[in-house]
Amino acid sequence: MKQLTEILDALDSGDTAAARDLLPLVYDELRRLAAAKLSHERPDHSLQATALVHEAWMRVAGDGRDDQRKWNSRGHFFGAAAEAMRRILIDHARAAQAEKRGGGRAKIELDTWNHPAASQPEKLIALDDALAKLQELDPVKAELVKLRFFAGLTNQKAAAALEISTATAERYWAYARAWLQTEMQ
Repeated sequence: MKQLTEILDALDSGDTAAARDLLPLVYDELRRLAAAKLSHERPDHSLQATALVHEAWMRVAGDGRDDQRKWNSRGHFFGAAAEAMRRILIDHARAAQAEKRGGGRAKIELDTWNHPAASQPEKLIALDDALAKLQELDPVKAELVKLRFFAGLTNQKAAAALEISTATAERYWAYARAWLQTEMQ
């Protein structure tokens, strides 16, 4: 089986068939990341890890006709996948809060009514809004948050993806968490 960087290079060269080789190589890792991300969502979340991976895959890999997709590295690819998962979860949270789905009315499930994660959609939307502001102020810190929070990467893996040291990633992570918490309050 080809190495990931070879496949990404083939995709960059316009080889649309390379996407078939890419999926088996990254599927398990994407599935693990999606499961980790969904474990932080409310217990009655209707998205499953497999559906999240498939939707993210469609957004990241697409149909191969998008000439704008250029993957510089493994970290760049997984960063794009993390961004796709983040957007899918945000879209899902917004849809759950839509007027068609009951809007602002509180929904009480008997088995989860006192669970602290039962009211997460509005927190996820607030996080997305704050993250958009952080993106304008400091794109590297915002990307670190996406990789850590939405892709479930460790500090070491996120640092490698962003090509910064682990110590810098730890400082950025501490700053970004504090900044986002202040912004969301």
